[in-house]
Amino acid sequence: MTTVREFIKRFEQFAPIELRENGDPTGFQIGNKDAEIKAMMTTLDVRPETVQEAIDNHVNFIFAHHPVMFRPAKNLDLSNPQNEMYAEILKHDITVYAAHTNLDNANGGMNDWLASAIGLKNISGMILHDTNINNEPHYLGRVGDLPRAITFKELAEQCKTIFNLQELRMVTNNPDKLVKRVAILGGSGGKFYSAAIAKNADVYFTGDLYYHTSQDMLAEGLMAIDPGHHVESICKLKLKELFEKWKCENNWQFKIIASKLSTDPFSFLIK
Repeated sequence: MTTVREFIKRFEQFAPIELRENGDPTGFQIGNKDAEIKAMMTTLDVRPETVQEAIDNHVNFIFAHHPVMFRPAKNLDLSNPQNEMYAEILKHDITVYAAHTNLDNANGGMNDWLASAIGLKNISGMILHDTNINNEPHYLGRVGDLPRAITFKELAEQCKTIFNLQELRMVTNNPDKLVKRVAILGGSGGKFYSAAIAKNADVYFTGDLYYHTSQDMLAEGLMAIDPGHHVESICKLKLKELFEKWKCENNWQFKIIASKLSTDPFSFLIK
């Protein structure tokens, strides 16, 4: 028997809770830490459809990247879809844990997965985290080199294919310019673009870029690729792969599945 509490302890050896950014509600979210894990599901988001997916698959432990409770509930009025989702989670004895910015900052975590997917080499950290654990530095974001210089447009096309995107946004005034050094930060990282410049990046890969921030980047000579926020769904299979490894090492008996649903709220009108 493996409890949620035992699993969290193992996970936070990999991605310590101290690595979360200030104000981020990373960590235990809903349920019972002492519950036995019977089946686990990894997911990017906890939404009504993923909760139903968990129920359909007899999952009693949801492990998410994005916290289900970003903001405290003001009431428990079940006419509110968010509150109704909380009620469904509790009704079906499901426990939820979210590894958000601690997973982003962990060595071997989210940003390493993204950097590896793009094929970056000589990877290093972008922004040093102010928490030093076991004399091991941790960083927000990664910077690395492409195997060879290619045009910005070619890089954007490769990213579109790698992450199976309908479209992505490009911030550039010269798509045919050769690029090699790429900074990457999963999620919404626009406010950190100056760190990408400081690391001599040609291109900054991050989501949810604002209009004026993008103008400022161009003015300072930095191009960017905005693949959206949902690109972090890479975590579903990467977490499952990691947890399956731990399962073998610890002789855990519970089933682990990855959510098959897309929680991306955006679709695109293609010409």
